[in-house]
Amino acid sequence: MARSSLAKPFNRHQAAREVIWEGEHMRRLIKNATLLTLAAFAASAQADDGNAAAEQLYSDADAGALTGLTTAMVRDAADLVTEGRIYRLGIVSGPETPVWGERAYDMQITDLGEFGPNKVTGHDDRVETHLGIGTQIDGLGHIGIDGVHYNGVPASDIMREDGLIRYGAENIPAIATRGVLIDIAAHRGVDVLEPMAQFGAEEVQAAAAAQGVEVRAGDVVLFHTGWLSTIDNAQAFVSQAPGINADGAAWLVEQGVVAVGADTAGLETNAPSEDGVFLPVHAMLIARHGIYILETIDTRELAADGVHEFMFVLGAARMKGSVQAIVNPVAIR
Repeated sequence: MARSSLAKPFNRHQAAREVIWEGEHMRRLIKNATLLTLAAFAASAQADDGNAAAEQLYSDADAGALTGLTTAMVRDAADLVTEGRIYRLGIVSGPETPVWGERAYDMQITDLGEFGPNKVTGHDDRVETHLGIGTQIDGLGHIGIDGVHYNGVPASDIMREDGLIRYGAENIPAIATRGVLIDIAAHRGVDVLEPMAQFGAEEVQAAAAAQGVEVRAGDVVLFHTGWLSTIDNAQAFVSQAPGINADGAAWLVEQGVVAVGADTAGLETNAPSEDGVFLPVHAMLIARHGIYILETIDTRELAADGVHEFMFVLGAARMKGSVQAIVNPVAIR
């Protein structure tokens, strides 16, 4: 059969170019599809991160202000650890530790004897003590107002002579969040604040700004007053301490902090209030707002190193029915 005069002769170079073009086109399609898939995956992962950022750590209302902690706050606090330096914030509790009232500490050690052909020996211990001695955290069962504790719970619903049945310190959740040190002594240009000195919201804000740190929701805020250096004078250490006043505490409440502490035996100033209100800071923080109080915190090394922001970690001893707990929190930077 005769070939049509309209038929084009086969051109292998053109065919090769068409094959190459089709191959490039296919590769572009695959590349674009891959990029779209990766973009969708990244968006999904970002959404998951957003959900994780909003995840509440503790939902039980009995956790008090710690219900304000989120997983994002823990991650942000961990990001503050750049050196791996650990600061021990607890002092040694013992029979010589200054105490409030009639609190006492007594340790007894028993020789366990010798066991087995390898002559294993050992010791055991028994301690009889109040738990509000030395570095401590005050639980929500510690302070009420007119017999009513945090969240409107009456004392009759929590108090038993053989231990609290609600708000026991064994139920204080683990704390891992951003810690802030505000050095009031340095701000005033002294090593130690004067006995019964007090500081309020304006001074706390000024000191924080001067030291380049801000107070945020979820923070544990610690104050350095230098007062721990007077601990050898037990009576004055407990009864004449400087500290924050109700005005300063109210500002911290507004910022959404979860715990407040200081290097003093009671956090708040021992100066009597003009209206005769007893322990106004304790009543405000614990009873009204569920904010934990940390007492006799050893802030000396943090202050000496000029550390104002760190990861704060605390786990209270889980002694059933306890009101307070002797603790040794740590700051990590």
